[in-house]
Amino acid sequence: MPAPVVPAVALGAYLLLLWLAFGVRAIRQERRTGDHGFRGTTEAPGSPGWWGVLLLAVAIVCGLTGLSLAVAGVVRLEQVPGPVQLLGAVVVALGAGLVLRAQSVMGESWRVGVDPQERTELVTHGPFAQVRNPIFTGMVVAAAGFALLVPSWLLVLSCAALALGIHLQVRHVEEPYLLDAQGEPYRRYAASTGRFVPGLGRLPQPCARRRRVTAVAQPTWRRLASDHRSRAARARPSSMTSATARTERAIASGTSCGT
Repeated sequence: MPAPVVPAVALGAYLLLLWLAFGVRAIRQERRTGDHGFRGTTEAPGSPGWWGVLLLAVAIVCGLTGLSLAVAGVVRLEQVPGPVQLLGAVVVALGAGLVLRAQSVMGESWRVGVDPQERTELVTHGPFAQVRNPIFTGMVVAAAGFALLVPSWLLVLSCAALALGIHLQVRHVEEPYLLDAQGEPYRRYAASTGRFVPGLGRLPQPCARRRRVTAVAQPTWRRLASDHRSRAARARPSSMTSATARTERAIASGTSCGT
């Protein structure tokens, strides 16, 4: 493909993906449910969630600006080898396909932003069975593909800002909201499913509950054990009693959350 054509095609694909992922999706959502799905942000200025939203906006602006400058010829681009262009196109297609597929699977639960008072169905099938945030994963993959198609520092900056903004949004806004809204079902889901990549970013298994149960039950157990040792002490020689006590203390000290 001639060099001047590549940025133009990439810009067209970028605009098309934005329109399909946000414009068309919001229109279909409103027709189906009466709600367009956009929630915006209520994060305080300077908070991690606020920075996440700002970086997402910066990513889109940098992407559009970088592609537009490349089309206008303002930015001089190095000749991209054909195999790299093909790889970039495939990566864009894969990322865009993942975004649109995951949005479709979400159905009426699809939202842009978080309303702390709102409760939606927890989606765990389709792409969500492999990662908890497949839409965000697809967006970063597509951004990396555009940076391969049009190797501009603005496109690289767009991809980096997008990845960091998504990380802040998920870790500091969406995950706390889902833990509060969905409770134990989300905890189990997050403990077995990666955040953006399968197997990576899983939340640890909750252990606090088992610790609390153990802390409550232990005094009763210790009283029973103490009574048993007292009765045994009266019936055994002192050397045997000492050995038994040491054994029981070793067993008791070996209990932990993981056993």
